[in-house]
Amino acid sequence: MAATYFVQECPTCGRNLQVRVEYLGKRVSCQHCKAKFEACDPSSAAYPPSESSLSLLARADQLLESATRSALNSAARNAG
Repeated sequence: MAATYFVQECPTCGRNLQVRVEYLGKRVSCQHCKAKFEACDPSSAAYPPSESSLSLLARADQLLESATRSALNSAARNAG
């Protein structure tokens, strides 16, 4: 029987990896950078895992949007 794989990003180096379904919920190692992380289903609500670079980028976007709104509100108060 052929193994079934899913694609998951390595949270350290960002490479897309093919991970066997039977490794879901287990710690795996990236073949490229040797980082260890938990294999999780990208279509689940728990994805991306908290240590993923995707989570960090999403948080950075939130902070940038918040700072931009703050700056715009401050400029509007000073102008009016």
